[in-house]
Amino acid sequence: MIVNCSYDSLETPKPPPSKVLLTVTLSVVTVVTTFFNCLVITAIAVTRKLHHPANYLICSLAATDLLVAVLVMPFSIMYIQKETWVMGQAVCTIWLSVDITCCTCSILHLAAIAIDRYRAITDAVEYSRKRTGARAGVMVALVWLLSILISLPPMVYRHYSGDSDHEDQCIITHHHITFTLYSTFGAFYIPLLLILILYYKIYKAAQTLYMRREASRASRPRSPEPISPQEKSVSDPSNEEPPRERARASKTFQYKSRRHDSRSESRRSQLYQGPRISGARERKAASTLGLIIGAFVICWLPFFVKEVIVNTCSSCSTSVEMADFLTWLGYLNSLINPLIYTIFNEDFKKAFQRLVRCSHYL
Repeated sequence: MIVNCSYDSLETPKPPPSKVLLTVTLSVVTVVTTFFNCLVITAIAVTRKLHHPANYLICSLAATDLLVAVLVMPFSIMYIQKETWVMGQAVCTIWLSVDITCCTCSILHLAAIAIDRYRAITDAVEYSRKRTGARAGVMVALVWLLSILISLPPMVYRHYSGDSDHEDQCIITHHHITFTLYSTFGAFYIPLLLILILYYKIYKAAQTLYMRREASRASRPRSPEPISPQEKSVSDPSNEEPPRERARASKTFQYKSRRHDSRSESRRSQLYQGPRISGARERKAASTLGLIIGAFVICWLPFFVKEVIVNTCSSCSTSVEMADFLTWLGYLNSLINPLIYTIFNEDFKKAFQRLVRCSHYL
């Protein structure tokens, strides 16, 4: 009897079903996030048509979100499942550093993509010459540098604070409002403001371009115009073609235009369908921008609001469950990003289909 009692006391207690379900759910999110970001990176790497500077930013965003899925999410799942940190403070410091840096870098990538799209539509002719792979690489390097500078001070303060009350936890504890404002504004609130302003200007510029095109069609019904470079880059600048392919496409269009001008019935049909097509394209651009901003705000705003309130109000606190939920809501943005930034692009869709079919690429 005594032996049996001691054996029973050494048995590891089984986690409740809710904890098991939570662990499985978060594991599935991690695997799916890894899969989709790998899919985006592979599609850009092996598809020649996607080799465009705008897509280099999307590829870098996918790589950053992949790091979140591989290096951040699994440790968070283990921490939530065990409810205590069992891997030592050295691993804790590394994990927190990677977590803060990669999540900040993911957010700043969204701001960089917004800047790139704004320049592409408001200064299309000049920016098309400057929009090179080297410039995209510089933007990626600046994003990573800013991310490190934003995440470094809180980590340095945590390292030297020597808080012995949280040895079995892996958190950043400080009571200085300076650190809170520096990290939250640098990592989220300033990029959020920049993204909102730029995408609003992009949408207004798109409206102006469409109105000008419709007015031009109405005044010159016998010479329908091709889609301008600015118009083409409103919802997805990654669809732009290299100069050689653009020239080839221009010749093809001129040939088709001459053949099109010989048919008066087709001209009338084109005149009537023009505004409707432009309106559909405008709605598509608006829905894309709305999804980008909406997903970003829904995923990250609650977490950063909580961070400001908890770290500036001494009597305010949140439960562990709520803190974990808001953290994973932010992580979820790393799953949504590769979907939103590629799902409306026909070239990406075709590349994904070929990858899934394991077909050969030209």
